[in-house]
Amino acid sequence: MPISSVCVFLGSSRGTDAALTVATQELGRAIARRGWTLVYGGASVGLMGVLADAALAAGGQVHGVIPGEMMDREIAHARLTRLDIVGSMAQRKEVMFAASDAFITLPGGFGTLDELFEALTGALLGYHARPCVLVDLNGYYADLVRFLDSAVAWGLLKPQYRALLEVVDTPENAVSLLATR
Repeated sequence: MPISSVCVFLGSSRGTDAALTVATQELGRAIARRGWTLVYGGASVGLMGVLADAALAAGGQVHGVIPGEMMDREIAHARLTRLDIVGSMAQRKEVMFAASDAFITLPGGFGTLDELFEALTGALLGYHARPCVLVDLNGYYADLVRFLDSAVAWGLLKPQYRALLEVVDTPENAVSLLATR
């Protein structure tokens, strides 16, 4: 099935490394250039806002999904192509997953990892067959990748399930990889 929408998981803060902002902008523009709809968490803050702004500036379609409680905190992005307001973080993931043909993960914290691992678990259980790509920007996720490889070595993660997570080093490589699907 050709890709028409990509869900991106990433931080709601900007972090301390300017390379994060640059890479996030690159990803937003690359998704827009492909004509894919960007699906993400709907916020205007942090890397999430940077991603949406870059995709919109490049003429892309951006679909945000945000819990109502975050609307109350006034962090929702006001200029999206589409904004769905849901009742919980669990519903947010459900809507984002349903709207997406593939997943890309950029650097982030607990929420980003939660979304990544839920997407991987869904693939492992056969709920979907959508690609999951991790952007290990400047080694940010190197320890996580080593952990997953260690889980395979310990016999706690089957190699075919480890292979569900494809790892690249740049946003452009993530988009190029998905374009081959």
